[in-house]
Amino acid sequence: MKVKYFQETDTLYVELSDSEVVESRELNENVYVDFDAEGKAVSLTIEHAKASSGKFDFSYETAAI
Repeated sequence: MKVKYFQETDTLYVELSDSEVVESRELNENVYVDFDAEGKAVSLTIEHAKASSGKFDFSYETAAI
């Protein structure tokens, strides 16, 4: 998984796999999900990420299995 943040456009991009995207769906005016041929989510794009969330920092946690 890769997470990229583009400060100049306030866009958060989360790549879940490297599968080929065959369909994109708009969940709302700022959130888009890309799917592969099997219907599995490939990536997630959030426009105006900081502005929409009110969060101005980034952190992540890896949960124990």
